[in-house]
Amino acid sequence: MSSKEIVRLNDVWVYYDDIPVLEKINLSIQENDFLAIIGPNGGGKTTLLKVILGLVKPQKGEVKVFGDSPEKTRKFIGYVPQYTGFDFKFPINVFDAVLTGRYRYRGVLNGYKREDKDMVKRALQMVEMWEYRNRQIGKLSKGQQQRVLLARALVTEPKLLLLDEPTASFDIPMQTGFYNILNDLKKKMAIVMVSHDITAISVYVDKIACLNRRLFYHDSKEIKAEELEAVYRCPVEIIAHGVPHRVLKKHKEEDD
Repeated sequence: MSSKEIVRLNDVWVYYDDIPVLEKINLSIQENDFLAIIGPNGGGKTTLLKVILGLVKPQKGEVKVFGDSPEKTRKFIGYVPQYTGFDFKFPINVFDAVLTGRYRYRGVLNGYKREDKDMVKRALQMVEMWEYRNRQIGKLSKGQQQRVLLARALVTEPKLLLLDEPTASFDIPMQTGFYNILNDLKKKMAIVMVSHDITAISVYVDKIACLNRRLFYHDSKEIKAEELEAVYRCPVEIIAHGVPHRVLKKHKEEDD
């Protein structure tokens, strides 16, 4: 049975101050995909997520999300940004922090309903944080806080989950637990994750796209050394499946 396409980018270009950040991006995401996007800093990965969300409008090209414009379908997307702006010193417990994810369904004048609170419970159980529901969010570890932010995205009942460097501050055991959660979630929704962690994503994800202004994407998670060299613009050698690439050859001088 074929999967349904939920995101389509055709010849998308994005400029910041006349400098190209994304060039000629063509991408299709299916409803059951678990896609990782890798690439160097400044390569446009976060911008690509924001294009899908409708937070950044391309200067050229077409973007369709669930068959419509990103602005109209944003309600179907859960998003965990790399820098949340969330004030972890704010005196709010874990349960209430996740409950704020239901705000857009209720508005200012309407209080939260039982179904909202039930959804918070399910989301916290999914990310294994229910036992911390009464803990002030600032008292949690960074890894635990990230799980709470994931739960806040999940209470919107997304059909697509976008994650920007979700495990950047995790140690190895925390990473493993987080990826196991995503492995369960991918049965219910499509996931697109920006990451530098080639080790983990080679184990858990289904497809990998390499991005450095241009997208190198071949609908699988097998990456060749020459593809990484094209993206990172330096010589690399893949030494084992599931192990990060190491830069072993001497870099060319900038003026070569």
